[in-house]
Amino acid sequence: MQETAEGDMSAFAMSNKFRIGLIQLMVSSAKLENLNRATKLVKEAAEQKAKVVVLPECFNSPYGTKFFPEYAEKIPGETSQVLSEAAKECGIYLVGGSIPEEDGGKLYNTCMVFGPDGSLLLKHRKIHLFNIDVPGKIRFQESETLSPGSSYSVFDTPFCRIGVGICYDLRFAELAQIYTQKGCHLLVYPGAFNMTTGPAHWELLQRGRAIDNQVYVATASPARDEKASYVAWGHSTVVSPWGDVLAKAGSEETIVYADIDMQHLTDVRQQIPLHTQKRHDLYKVTAIQEG
Repeated sequence: MQETAEGDMSAFAMSNKFRIGLIQLMVSSAKLENLNRATKLVKEAAEQKAKVVVLPECFNSPYGTKFFPEYAEKIPGETSQVLSEAAKECGIYLVGGSIPEEDGGKLYNTCMVFGPDGSLLLKHRKIHLFNIDVPGKIRFQESETLSPGSSYSVFDTPFCRIGVGICYDLRFAELAQIYTQKGCHLLVYPGAFNMTTGPAHWELLQRGRAIDNQVYVATASPARDEKASYVAWGHSTVVSPWGDVLAKAGSEETIVYADIDMQHLTDVRQQIPLHTQKRHDLYKVTAIQEG
C-alpha cells in the first residue's frame, strides 16, 4: 500500500487540510467480486483518515464497448446501493469511479458521487466520448455503444468544492476552466488511459490542468491487467496547484493518499495571480449550458 502526503495524521486537526484516497482497483469480469473488493478498499481508505475516496473508471466491469451493454445498470441499482452504503458506513464523500449506465434505452459512462449520509449528490455522464485512432497502436470508439452526457458536475464538501470529469474529459481544458470559474479547488477524474496514451499524456495532462487553473487534480485508474482486452496504464495520481506530483501509484492494485491543503492553494494563487490577470476584454471561456 502506497502512502504519500504532505503531512501526517495530526495535520487533520487543521480545517484547511483533508486527505484524499485514490483506489487503484484490479477489475475482473465478475461484477460482485469487483463490488466486494472496492467496498473493502473504500473502508481501508476511510480507516486511514481519507475524507474523500475515489474509485476508478469502469470499476465494476471490464472496460470495452462489447462489455458496456452486458454490465450496464440503471441508477438506482445494485452498484449505487453498494456505494451508498459504503459512503454512509464510512462517513466519507465517495466518488464512485464510473459504471456503464442504462437509461431510456441509451448507455452512458457514469460517475456517481455519494455524501457521508449515503445520499446521491450527483451523477456525471462522461461528456467527451473516447473516440481515437492511433494507427498501429490503438483504436477505440466509445460512441459505438455509449451516448455522451451534457451536464457539468460540481459538489460541495466542508473542505472545498469539487468538479468531476471522466477520463477523456481530462483532455479538454475548457471543462477544467469552467469548473474553476464555478469555484472548484479540486478536480477529480476517474480514468483509464491505455498503454499508448498513458505514458505519453496521463501525467502531463494532469499537471497542465493543475497549473493552468491553480487547482488540485486527482485521477484514479484501474490497476493494470496485462490479460485484459483493454490494458490500463494505472499510475493514479494527485497533483498540486503548483504542478507537483504529490502521490502516484505504479501499475498494481493499491491505495494512494495525499493531503489537500487549501492554504497552499491560496498561497499559489497569491504568488502568481492568474485569476485576476486574465484579459476578459480579449478572451473568455463560457458555459453555454448549465443543466
